[in-house]
Amino acid sequence: MIDDIDVQIMTILQENARTSNAEVARRVGMAPSAIFERIRKLEARGIIRGYEARLSPQALGLGLLAFVFVRAEERVGSLDTGAVLAKIPEVQEVHHIAGEDCYLVKVRGANTEDLGRLLREQFGAIEAVRSTRTTIVLSTIRESAQLPIVPVTAEVADAQS
Repeated sequence: MIDDIDVQIMTILQENARTSNAEVARRVGMAPSAIFERIRKLEARGIIRGYEARLSPQALGLGLLAFVFVRAEERVGSLDTGAVLAKIPEVQEVHHIAGEDCYLVKVRGANTEDLGRLLREQFGAIEAVRSTRTTIVLSTIRESAQLPIVPVTAEVADAQS
């Protein structure tokens, strides 16, 4: 179960993963040792999967963001093409989707020439890929890796299992 204290801890860490246990403890109103133990348990349960730095794509010369819809010819239930797509360095996300297309892929590059090269040389080299449709992002209003967190009661946990 995830209680209100866990929600507070995870919310603080999602905002800034470098927040010290002492600061989390101060904000939650608990001892640092208790916070340390709760975080350890959240990590052990796989709820907290890791800690990452959020980098500026623009500062790294990756100002172009695009979403690529990929149609692939593969047996039903196979995720082989998705696994190959996920290995491409410019690919940030790969989602297996329902509908006319098979995958929705989030990619970043320097410019449209970079995107064209990526589509021709990387996506085009994957044997199962039959077609792609690309949408280039003009501006981003909100982009966040933070998840909305709510307490999970015993009833909800039972219903999900």
